Amino acid sequence: MSDELLTELRGAVLHLTINRPERRNAMSPAVLQGLRDGIARASADAAIRAVVITGVGEQAFCAGADLATGKSFAFDYAQPYQGLAELLRTARHATVPLIARVNGACMAGGMGLMAMCDMAVASDKAIFGLPEVKVGVFPAQVLAVLQNLVPRRVLNELCLCGEPISAQDALQVGLINHVADDLDAKLDWLLARLLNKSPAAVRRGLYTLKTVEAMPFEQAMAFTESQIGLFALTNDAREGQLAFREKRAPNWTGS
Repeated sequence: MSDELLTELRGAVLHLTINRPERRNAMSPAVLQGLRDGIARASADAAIRAVVITGVGEQAFCAGADLATGKSFAFDYAQPYQGLAELLRTARHATVPLIARVNGACMAGGMGLMAMCDMAVASDKAIFGLPEVKVGVFPAQVLAVLQNLVPRRVLNELCLCGEPISAQDALQVGLINHVADDLDAKLDWLLARLLNKSPAAVRRGLYTLKTVEAMPFEQAMAFTESQIGLFALTNDAREGQLAFREKRAPNWTGS
């Protein structure tokens, strides 16, 4: 891993931290690749139960593209797949929950990093925005992960006006799950609620949630009819139901 992205496994949780405070934790090729590698690692390792994505310090979660380089939008158009888009694809196919720890400003492409996560907890001092129109571009790629999170009129205003909103406003429109003055305490609370559940149910459940999102009703029903049968075949399902009957805590194996 590059020094621009810190990686730490704390128990069953993989923490990926953007380490570019001098650039307000703006994205770089190394950051994008490191996030992709970390998420892929977590999806392949059954011992990892969650991934937390955040930025160093208290000023910024991620400010988006690094405009100071002058090369932020200098893509190689001979390559059909670009860095941020590939990261969003990797996150979309992840079967381990991704949690954004929004410690400060979450702007532009940083909104994409936050929105690609399955849950988000924010500091009460965090702000959120899509300021691309102020520099003559548009938040095109992040629309793929933002458009189903907030009402269309809210998304239109964020994209077209480019002005930021507060953490409380972000909470009100459904952009994030929780706002807290003690960010880490709230993150630990959320992780505790996640990590004591069936690993098998969470992984297959996350796959099911992501798959049905774009399906029409009849297709979704046909798909979920088969999925519920597969859930019931897991060892965790058998153990969970047995533990319920025996009035004890389940012993999950994740299989």
